[in-house]
Parts: sequence; C-alpha cells; structure tokens
Amino acid sequence: MTSLKPTKGVLLVAEPSIIGDVSFNRSVVLLAEYNTEGSVGFILNKPLEYTLKDFIPEINSELIVYNGGPVEQDNLYFIHTVPHLVPGSIEISNGIYWGGDFAAIADLLKNNQIKDDQIRFFLGYSGWDHLQLEQELELNSWVVTPNKYENKIIGKSYFDFWKEKMIEFGGDYVIWSNAPENPNYN
Repeated sequence: MTSLKPTKGVLLVAEPSIIGDVSFNRSVVLLAEYNTEGSVGFILNKPLEYTLKDFIPEINSELIVYNGGPVEQDNLYFIHTVPHLVPGSIEISNGIYWGGDFAAIADLLKNNQIKDDQIRFFLGYSGWDHLQLEQELELNSWVVTPNKYENKIIGKSYFDFWKEKMIEFGGDYVIWSNAPENPNYN
C-alpha cells in the first residue's frame, strides 16, 4: 500500500484485518509523538457520548469529547490550532498543536474565543512502547498515510472518516468501505 514510515503528524489508518479490536477497529489515529521511547496518538473518529461540560461543568461547552485511545482514559487531552493563544503548546506538525496551558483553553472556551474546528478533546490516548508500533506495522495492522488535511483535520467530520480512507486507498480496500462494522451483520 505505502512505504511511508511513521513520524509525528501522519495518520495511522486501521487495516480492516483488526476487526474485533475494541479500541482500534476502523480507527484513524493522528500520530502526535514518535521517537525511540515510543509513540503517542489520538483516535480522531471515535466520539464519546459526552461533551466537555460533562467533565468540566464550569466550562459550559457542548464540544464532543472523543475516545483518544485505551491509555490513561481518566485524563483529558486536547489538540488545537491556536498556539498563539495557548502558552506551552507543542507542535505536532502542519499547524496542529498538542496541549498547553489548560487555564488559557478554559478562558477561551468560556469567552467563546475558540471555534469547534480549532480544538478537539480526547479521553485517553493511544500509546505504543519502543518498537511496538513497528511490530504492528509488520503485522499489517495499520496503513501509514500523510495528513493531507493538515490543521483542518481538527474540524474534519468523524462520521465516515475511516470509510473515506478505504475508498481513497482503492483496490481491495474499496470493498471494505461498504462492509458492516461487524461482519456477522452481513
């Protein structure tokens, strides 16, 4: 499919072969960190049934919170496109930033100074130990693909994201784009 290597800012698209994996089935993950210690990413297309105000009532925000992955699901993480407004932000790539001063984010949200397509919140993250991601790539669990959306990925609709990637990949992937999430429903 592709010989692209994992780096910060690329997308990991779950291969259809990982059906049954509760966390990663049909996932599209933004790789936020990749180094010799391991990797960190956030699942972009798994919304939860919670909004930000469910976790932080004093921030009256209807922003959807996403399942970022199976690691540290008791912590809230965020990516954004406004580093000039959020001290301590870490650039992932292409104008996408991770974290920063949460008090600044809270003020921006309370004062309606940040738009839905500029920030995305996650409960937990996806993490891989040293060489674990490489092993999963060798097992064909993921397709590594560039983030052609750049910082606009934060506002990208989650609904058919994985399906769109399957169609984009073409070939046998197109067949999977129309398959039910659970093959037993076929």
